[in-house]
Amino acid sequence: MYSSRSGSGSGKVKGRIRTGGCDYLAYALIDAIVDNYFVILEKLGERLEILEEGIDDHPEAGILADIHTIRRELIYLRKQVWPLREIIAHFLKDDVDFIGAATRLFMRDVYDHTIQTIDTIESFRDILSGMQDLYLSIISNRMNEVMKVLTIIATIFIPITFVVGIYGMNFTHMPELTWRWGYLLVWMIILAIVLGMLVFFRRKKWV
Repeated sequence: MYSSRSGSGSGKVKGRIRTGGCDYLAYALIDAIVDNYFVILEKLGERLEILEEGIDDHPEAGILADIHTIRRELIYLRKQVWPLREIIAHFLKDDVDFIGAATRLFMRDVYDHTIQTIDTIESFRDILSGMQDLYLSIISNRMNEVMKVLTIIATIFIPITFVVGIYGMNFTHMPELTWRWGYLLVWMIILAIVLGMLVFFRRKKWV
């Protein structure tokens, strides 16, 4: 999802530190800090990929906790990068005398990298928000499927309960109770109700 900056040219930087001034040393330290931010972002990107695969394959309750954990880490990282960006922006001002013209070019490059870091953090936060919405949507759809099945079962049993309730009453004069095939007739009525409702649900594409 994200690749870190190339480490080529580190030998040249070490050589310039020995011959450069204090301004170049400040640049080298800041540049090393920003480079480590890219490493952190790369690891966070890998964790986001794992989370995304988990949501697509097996969305479990622990995924939501992982999303909140990574979001807190991104917020913390942004709080560390933002002040550094302001410091570098101050170094780039013309009234700062202790930063040489040559070092100022390097500082501008580091400033661009801090902007890239902040943009990547914001991009990751947007991705996390999308993952959370997707996770909640999947869970909601699962719940709706469960509720639909339970509703269909309850709807089928409502008329059955009505029929059984009528013939479960203890009235003396109920002619159906003395019929020879009354018990079988009640079961036929119940089965007809169940099959009729299932056909109706199938036509409505509810099952």
